[in-house]
Amino acid sequence: MSKKKSAPSAQIAGNKKAYHDYFIEEHFEAGLSLQGWEVKSMRAGRAHLKESYVLLRDGEAFLFGCHISPLTSASTHVDADPTRTRRLLLHREEISRLIGSVERKGYTLIPLALYWKNNRAKLDIGLAKGKKDYDKRATEKDRDWERDKQRLMRER
Repeated sequence: MSKKKSAPSAQIAGNKKAYHDYFIEEHFEAGLSLQGWEVKSMRAGRAHLKESYVLLRDGEAFLFGCHISPLTSASTHVDADPTRTRRLLLHREEISRLIGSVERKGYTLIPLALYWKNNRAKLDIGLAKGKKDYDKRATEKDRDWERDKQRLMRER
């Protein structure tokens, strides 16, 4: 129930930097509480997760810093705030489990991908631990070695 069950059908936005900065331990799929202009903008691919993060407050999860650029044609009558706080839709058990992990075990909640699933916007949240600089260097070294190994195998 808590893990992402199927592959995203159409990705709107991704957060590649999260995989560089954090060890992702577990994935959660959350719905988003959106306004109409935000849905239209997301369909046009105008969303960014780069500087965003997830916070838990009063037993609810919220997405902060996600930038959804308003379309000029869709948001003429609404005062659009591109970086407003958006409520995440999760089951009560998932939220209580996340609260336990974040507050007691020192994990962080990172938005990884924004995508469409059955015509609904979903957010892939990663339960993550921060990487130190030496962890980042080791990951980069392993990736370079894998690439060199593949190159050597092709040359033979």
